[in-house]
Amino acid sequence: MTWSHRFDAIAKTSSRFTGRPMAFALAVALIVGWLLLGPLFGFSDTWQLVINTATTIVTFLMVFVIQNTQNRDTEAMQIKLDELIRATEAANNAMLDLEELDERTLDAIRARYEAMARLSRERKPAVSEDPGGD
Repeated sequence: MTWSHRFDAIAKTSSRFTGRPMAFALAVALIVGWLLLGPLFGFSDTWQLVINTATTIVTFLMVFVIQNTQNRDTEAMQIKLDELIRATEAANNAMLDLEELDERTLDAIRARYEAMARLSRERKPAVSEDPGGD
């Protein structure tokens, strides 16, 4: 198993665990335990340093886990959207893989679609506020 696959597996497991209520309860319990130990350690600088260091390390590591999960989810969603575009006969297949284009090109495409939407709204009566009913 490559390092990349190991990291993906760790990130998936971590994100699943940390996204559950039990993980939140565990974090709250650790904070309460730390607070209760305050008087025992005389609310010393070391006592404060323990929580500061622990939360900093956890936050630092979670940034990478969250980014990995977000990247994977976004990539899967893009693939699904690409498949929907590809499978829809009237769709413009040039829209496949737009996320790979540069910012200027994306802005130009967005402007073109906004203009088409504006023209469409001008030609048709306004859509009612309630999208589900008449």
